[in-house]
Amino acid sequence: MQAEVWKPLFNGKDLTNWKVKIKGYPLGENFGNTFRVEDGKIIVDYSAYDEFDNRFGHLFYDIPHSSYRFKMKYRFVGTQAKGGETWAAKNSGVMIHSQSAESMGVNQDFPVSIEAQLLGGLNEGESRPTANLCTPGTHVMINDTLVTEHCVNSDSKTFYGNEWIDLELLVYGDSLLVHYVNGEEVLRYSKPIIGGEYNEFGQKEGSPLSFGHIALQSESHPIEFKEIELMNLDRENNKGL
Repeated sequence: MQAEVWKPLFNGKDLTNWKVKIKGYPLGENFGNTFRVEDGKIIVDYSAYDEFDNRFGHLFYDIPHSSYRFKMKYRFVGTQAKGGETWAAKNSGVMIHSQSAESMGVNQDFPVSIEAQLLGGLNEGESRPTANLCTPGTHVMINDTLVTEHCVNSDSKTFYGNEWIDLELLVYGDSLLVHYVNGEEVLRYSKPIIGGEYNEFGQKEGSPLSFGHIALQSESHPIEFKEIELMNLDRENNKGL
């Protein structure tokens, strides 16, 4: 039996093997130094922005995967960039089974993908779970029912402060996807397919989505990521989208 091996996706020093794509800019142009590395963390920061101006950004790991376990720590910090959408306060995400950075349009908001949506609590006592599911250009099955809503809440608790949160994703191609927060399962679904709003990738509606890239999101609220690791469960490495 093959031993379980966790591989760091982030070296803690720089963005080697990661690619920046920000709406309105060509691949690789890191407007305002939005994504950078400090003290062993990937920092998403907007201090160089006068206005957010819908500059949605994504930082793509350059090797796609199909079946794997993914884990990292994240926390929201600071205040939202001026001009960010109200819904984007303490809002970010991890995109999985994503189209490649190279295939995105210059003015495309979000990659066609599955999103593990990360949210922080805004008002004490008001529920706002994290590790939710969002589906830009995709649909999934939950309990044998096709779900076409853009976002589905998880069963996680709400985190109101700036504490580090453990996120883990278990992904078996298009067979099963499970979200965990601080070691507890909060959501599971299966059979992701291409379809719906934000499908700008050009793939046929209804096509199974069984592999792709992992990307970290920039949606106007500062966030930090660290200890980003992956355990490959593929029998063979898949080639990229």
